[in-house]
Amino acid sequence: MFKPGPLNLITDVEGISVGHSADQDAKSGTTVLLCPQSVTGGVDVRGGGPGLRDVEVLSAENLVGRADAVVLSGGTVFGLAAGDGVASQLSLDGVGLKMGADLPTVPIVVGAILFDLANGGNKDWGLEPPYRRLGLEALEDAKKNKGNAFEIGAVGAGLGAVSGQKQGGVGSTSLDLGGGIMVGAIVAVNSVGSVMMPDGKTYWAQPFAIGDELGGQKANPDQDVATNPMPDDSKFGGMEPGKNTTLGIIATSAKLTSAECKRVAMMAHDGFARAIRPVHTPFDGDTIFCISGGTQEITQGPNRARRHGEIGSAAADCMARAIARGVYSAN
Repeated sequence: MFKPGPLNLITDVEGISVGHSADQDAKSGTTVLLCPQSVTGGVDVRGGGPGLRDVEVLSAENLVGRADAVVLSGGTVFGLAAGDGVASQLSLDGVGLKMGADLPTVPIVVGAILFDLANGGNKDWGLEPPYRRLGLEALEDAKKNKGNAFEIGAVGAGLGAVSGQKQGGVGSTSLDLGGGIMVGAIVAVNSVGSVMMPDGKTYWAQPFAIGDELGGQKANPDQDVATNPMPDDSKFGGMEPGKNTTLGIIATSAKLTSAECKRVAMMAHDGFARAIRPVHTPFDGDTIFCISGGTQEITQGPNRARRHGEIGSAAADCMARAIARGVYSAN
């Protein structure tokens, strides 16, 4: 029987560390996934209003195809500065591409942002938004955690998030596929769509939940039929493109190519669709990264494609569970 890893967090994947930072006055924050030993990466964007940092470096046709860190941040365009702080510190730490004697090391820092400006926090920051500092603080937190457990709920990039009409948040899960293959997910949920079934009590992702991830709840068999494409508890009314966004990261111990990471990220978007309704709207910037930790070889030939498909399917399940778990923990 498949089961989560020891922590039931993305840090069950070897070589992955996660840290958070928060500005309580601004009601916003940043989450950093540190992965300096990763061998490849990929990304897939499905939302209509994305805000991204350096994601083309992960494309299979381009030179590098991997990352040292992935930064998820609130603050919309201002939050992109969190990646600047992470890149500067990693360069000082000697993490990244060695470009030559007496030249700075060049870290590969990718990321994405969500919109949380309208959540009531103080955004009167003038010429000094807090996000470069928040990136540095989240990186330091990740370095201290060293692959151990981290907090989920209304923290980090999910601090000021709103999912439908509920407090959004950061969620994470994992699944052990056996044979040394671990898959994990982390997500910051700030969706237009609702994570709740029509009864307003049961999570769409409840059938995928393992153990007490969602408080041990069971699906309500007496649900109304979900005929409304924009549920009443979504944020659809009055929203504008780019003012939401759910951001996710998949990590796996399997050694994948960049193209295979891209396919896993694509498959993981099914987890968004299982857990949020509606999803991938013009009002969201939904993005999923995939990081290959590269500690476990998988065989070539037909069995490789089968294993690759299994990893992608597990990624979708982990992502659905992580979305519901993040909102459940935040509330």
